[in-house]
Amino acid sequence: MIYSQKFQKCLASFSLSVVLVTDLVIAQKVPPASAEIVNSSIGNAVTFSCNDSEATIKSKNGARVVSGSSAIYIGYQQVSSNNKNPITIRFNNGIKTWCRTDYETTNDDGTGYGLYWSGGSVLYGVYSSTGSQIGNDFRRFATGRWLPSYGSGGGPKVAVIARINPANGEVYYATFLSAKKADNGNTNSLVVRSLSWNGTNLTVEAKSWWVPRRTNTNSMTCSGASPYIYTAVFTGDLTKVNSASAATCS
Repeated sequence: MIYSQKFQKCLASFSLSVVLVTDLVIAQKVPPASAEIVNSSIGNAVTFSCNDSEATIKSKNGARVVSGSSAIYIGYQQVSSNNKNPITIRFNNGIKTWCRTDYETTNDDGTGYGLYWSGGSVLYGVYSSTGSQIGNDFRRFATGRWLPSYGSGGGPKVAVIARINPANGEVYYATFLSAKKADNGNTNSLVVRSLSWNGTNLTVEAKSWWVPRRTNTNSMTCSGASPYIYTAVFTGDLTKVNSASAATCS
């Protein structure tokens, strides 16, 4: 009887050990959840405010970039019936870190619709501009950069690319990116389609209506109808375009 009881205790102990080992093996086989990473995003401009939750802004399906538990969104605020101002916001773990609505506060009908983020210190935003107006706009960040202003005319929507501090949303510097009309030299529409970063240079692909620009900002010579698919490779500080190309243009 004593032998039988000892045997049963040993058997129970052995069975428990097998269960624990099996549970451990199963636990080790479950792969850890991978962190979400979205470096580049171009989308339709969407409206939100600094008071909106991340869930609300995310549901708009605008441009956003993600690194782990941090996400940055871009869009616009409807400040009047005929005027929009760009907005950019960052969340960490669903909590707002910063929100910026002061990049452009004029009557320029501006929006934000694109982002590139390395997940570290490199962050670029893509904004739209419809003309130069009195007040604070992106020109104050574009002094000394490749294209420092909207140019002649007004109405057609062009791009503004801004280098931003991801820690607080401050703009370091910016450049305009636009097309030119062949007949009068006025500014014409350009819309960014993609952004990529190789650690040194920022490559921008865009649709250009009328004539895109050479590296020296002068107009290309093009054949065929616009829009032209245009690629410009910027230095990281946006002071220079190393190369610019478009099909059927030179």
